[in-house]
Amino acid sequence: MSKVPLTVRGAEKLREELNELKTITRPQVITAIAEAREHGDLKENAEYHAAREQQSFVEGRIKDIEAKLSNAQIIDVKTLNAGGRVVFGATVDVMDLDRDEELTYQIVGEDEADVKQGLISVSSPLARSLIGKEEGDVAVLQAPGGTRELEILEVRYE
Repeated sequence: MSKVPLTVRGAEKLREELNELKTITRPQVITAIAEAREHGDLKENAEYHAAREQQSFVEGRIKDIEAKLSNAQIIDVKTLNAGGRVVFGATVDVMDLDRDEELTYQIVGEDEADVKQGLISVSSPLARSLIGKEEGDVAVLQAPGGTRELEILEVRYE
């Protein structure tokens, strides 16, 4: 399996979720299963089946996070010497020239992406159009709704 890029913050969030799943959620599910078992007939016990389903989900998520962390290439953007260029982990302020709107994005790994929070996946068309550019450059994005031009106002490594 190839290395998956993650920011330091993204890796930390995954570690926190993993810790919570192992120390809090997993024991709660085990307790719920034990309580549901005490109610008798397991064939018609909805609480038992729901708890087992939740256990399956939790164990799957734990394995998923462990696999992601073991294959992660954690990149600390603060230590990169990118020379003002847009790279993985950089935060970019852009001006959408078509809409006359200022936007801020951080380029992150696929597992960290959340467009509503301005976190865009490194493999997204938007990120690919920005990577390698620097302040003052205009990135041309081929979007489903047509071509968009984004002028890069500032590149930060935070």
